[in-house]
Amino acid sequence: MTRNSRLIVSDSTLTHRIKIKVRFSEVDSMRVVWHGVYVQYFEDGREAFGREFGGLNYDTIESDGYYIPIVKLELDYKIPLKCGDTAIVETKFINSRAAKILFEYVIYRESDMAVAATGRSMQVFTHADTGELELNTPQFFTDWKKRWNIK
Repeated sequence: MTRNSRLIVSDSTLTHRIKIKVRFSEVDSMRVVWHGVYVQYFEDGREAFGREFGGLNYDTIESDGYYIPIVKLELDYKIPLKCGDTAIVETKFINSRAAKILFEYVIYRESDMAVAATGRSMQVFTHADTGELELNTPQFFTDWKKRWNIK
C-alpha cells in the first residue's frame, strides 16, 4: 500500500492527510472497495495523525497507562472507490472538553477529489491495567492539547 502524508495546522484545527492505494484484496465481488475497509482507512488516518502530531499514537498512550477504545463510529458512503484508485484520507481532530478523543474523516478519490466517504469516531480513555473508564481528562492529553494550542 502506498502511503504519503500531509500535515495541516490552522486556526487550532489539526488535520492530517494520508494517501492509500486501493489494493485488489480490498475490493468485493462488485469490484468496489468492501464497506468494512473504509473503517480500516479511518484507522490508518488515526495512526498517521498520532505519529505526525506526536503523543496521540497508541504506543505513547499505552505507556501513559491508557487504552483508547472506539465507542462510537459513523460512516457515510458517497461514491465507491475501485481497485487502483488512490484514496486520500483526511483526519481532523475535533476538540472536546470531555475525556474523549473525537475525529472527523473525509475520504477523497484522488483523481477528481470526489468525496467517497465521510465519518466520525469517538474514543474514550480506559486504564490499561484495570480496563476501567477514566472520567477525567488524563494529564498527558491535557498536555498534548496545550502543546498544539488547543483550548
